[in-house]
Amino acid sequence: MPYDAVIVGSGFGGAFTSLALTEAGLRVLLLERGQPVARDDGDWDPRQILLGDRYRSPSPVHVRQYGARSYSDMWHHETVGGSSVFYGGASLRMRPSDLDRWPFDYDDLEPHYTRAENLLDVYGLAGADPQDPPRSAPYPRQSIDFTAPARRLHDAARSLGYRPFALPMALNFGDESRPLCVLCNTCDGYPCRIEAKNDLTAMVLNRAQDQGLEIRAGVIASRLLTDGDRVGELEYVDAETGEVCSVAASRFIVAAGALQTPALLLRSGFDGRSPGGYWIGRRLMRHCNAVVTGVFRRQTNPENTFHKQLCLTDFYDDMRDRLGTATGTIQDIYTPARQVIEHHAPPGLRRVAGWLSAFMQNLLCIAEDDPRVGNVVTLGEPDGFGVATPRVDHEYSAADYERRDYLVMRARRVLKAAGAWRTRLYEIDSFSHGVGTVGMAATPEEGALDPQGRVWGVDNLWVTDGSAFPTSSGVNPSLTIAANALRVAPAIIDADA
Repeated sequence: MPYDAVIVGSGFGGAFTSLALTEAGLRVLLLERGQPVARDDGDWDPRQILLGDRYRSPSPVHVRQYGARSYSDMWHHETVGGSSVFYGGASLRMRPSDLDRWPFDYDDLEPHYTRAENLLDVYGLAGADPQDPPRSAPYPRQSIDFTAPARRLHDAARSLGYRPFALPMALNFGDESRPLCVLCNTCDGYPCRIEAKNDLTAMVLNRAQDQGLEIRAGVIASRLLTDGDRVGELEYVDAETGEVCSVAASRFIVAAGALQTPALLLRSGFDGRSPGGYWIGRRLMRHCNAVVTGVFRRQTNPENTFHKQLCLTDFYDDMRDRLGTATGTIQDIYTPARQVIEHHAPPGLRRVAGWLSAFMQNLLCIAEDDPRVGNVVTLGEPDGFGVATPRVDHEYSAADYERRDYLVMRARRVLKAAGAWRTRLYEIDSFSHGVGTVGMAATPEEGALDPQGRVWGVDNLWVTDGSAFPTSSGVNPSLTIAANALRVAPAIIDADA
């Protein structure tokens, strides 16, 4: 019996879409490249998670960035639950002005933000953010007190006249029906061994499975097969056996992320078949992020405790009038484990760098980046499964760097006010905040998707992940992906089968 819907990808877009569809009574199959998380001691081992290949994809993405002449292989984690398994729980809304170039406005998204926050059980305090967007309800739970490392930066920022606040977090600090957060220092970048992170497996996928969702893990979606103006089947490869299989459905939803989603659509030929096909793979964004590290004269976190709690949005709109975008946010972020710092340090300095890690504290600068047509995802060589892999070309604009450096200067001020005697900037090369590449627009001349996330010219194909974003804003994309998936789900449910 064919499914009512097949979803590719179990991250924020796929998970929230699956919940909405199963709650409406649809028979839904979700396909995921990765396997379920182990939830054992290895999930908190930096050697296995940050340096090893415990959840590493068997297929690389080929990336050329920062002026490189050739492509380098980049390996991503793959698990059921997608990037939520490894994220740090930050749950911020876009602001109304962030949606100026979207084909709908903030009011259309706001009720879905509220539901997403409730489903993720987010801890926050309404109104604490000086740039807080309008909201119809408070957060489900209130933020916990700052730990000592976060308090140090909070007090320093206040001394400079800034208005720091508690970063809204999707971590379980208070629901005693589930494992509680133990305030460890292995959260951002790690799976939660005790399942106290409110990731998608804990909060959304389990609930969807109770409604009948079927999850098929360890499969690689290779292409969508069309019949006229409809998709009839999805072809995939079983990663364990290498068998090529197909599945039929009346609706197909792609939510494989800003790199894999356009790759699947390109392998399926929609760049030449859809009226908006020119835009598939174009305008890749990932934020212009940087970590500013402060080195202190005393150990910054001798208790090795959780402290990703602080956020600054004082500067969010400082450049909007001139550049037409948000500037961005500044957030507290962990210092990598000593073993990781030693691994990446230059030979001869590894022991010193590892020792210095105890004296470091960091701030993450998240700057909005421009949706540049030249930042593209195309298709590279086939992987071991015979599936063409994503190939990424990405460069930042001068305005991207201007926004980033504006935040970096202020992050350095905060760290120095907190007692840092030296700071250093680290560029980020990952695509964990990747969005764009299949953007929504009012017409196919402007984007690959219609305002309801449907591929132009294809009756039963939608995209519900971050690749649907027209712009990136200056906040973490996860909550907006969730809210937008909930927004478009009714159109998918009501579509003619």
